[in-house]
Amino acid sequence: MRAVVYDQFTQDLDALEVRDLPEPKLAPASVLIEVRAAGVNPVDWKVMAGGLDPIMPTQFPVIPGWDVAGVVVAVGMDTPEFEVGDEVMAYARKDTVSAGTFAERVAVPVSAVARKPATLSWEQAGALPLAGGTALRAIDALGDLSGRTVLIHGGSGGVGSFAVQIAARRGAKVIATASERNHDYIRALGGEPTTYGDGLAERVREIAGGPVDAVADFVGEVLDTTLDVLAEGGMHVSIADGSVTKHDGRHIWVRPDGSQTARLADLAEAGELQIEIAKTFPLDGVADAFRVSQDGHTRGKLVIVP
Repeated sequence: MRAVVYDQFTQDLDALEVRDLPEPKLAPASVLIEVRAAGVNPVDWKVMAGGLDPIMPTQFPVIPGWDVAGVVVAVGMDTPEFEVGDEVMAYARKDTVSAGTFAERVAVPVSAVARKPATLSWEQAGALPLAGGTALRAIDALGDLSGRTVLIHGGSGGVGSFAVQIAARRGAKVIATASERNHDYIRALGGEPTTYGDGLAERVREIAGGPVDAVADFVGEVLDTTLDVLAEGGMHVSIADGSVTKHDGRHIWVRPDGSQTARLADLAEAGELQIEIAKTFPLDGVADAFRVSQDGHTRGKLVIVP
């Protein structure tokens, strides 16, 4: 099968190559998925640069990519949950960095797999699991949000845009940071936008009419602002700053979980979760997709379509 690979940790995106590799082995309680779409996430190029090497083992050559949507083409022993021909989606991260989703086929443990709603395009389904799962886990951690005010740092990004929608649909007043060009987008998602940068705390307090009840950080380097605007006893979480745990916050790390992905799929199928696709790329365009992701100004999701 064809797959994108790199042979060592590097920041040189030109080191990515498309190669012919052996077919994935199919363990019991796993399914082999023919990849129709695979979402790009910042963690993909951070992993390539060695960013997770201190906490995760790596087996080279590495196929990047942790999101997938596609068709089941084979099932492992004792896997009654799915059958050949099923359309599925998954956050397919494994315990070892090696066999990712930027390939024609990928084997995924059945515990991470959910059914793809017919109403979602392949690109939408492939873009949702990791970013949507991260947002869902972060908002779940904030507790009951009905009637509460929530600040979301990075509301127009891949994770933040899902978090704005989930929090708003749970009855929260959502304030979200974004560049001015994305303010209408934030409003369409159900949030009240404000610009980031100097004076952010004052702007948030003005919009909220005082401190906020909860904060979700999806950008990093905003802890001082979070603590400045957070009400006493309020909850805060971050996916980008582990130091929040020293200030009674929670550091979020999403897990592969088919039931969680199914929750996201249900929300999307019900029209309660918009999935905006910014651009798609073929396998030999992964390096270009990573460059766009590194630029940090993408609204919506980037997707690889083998």
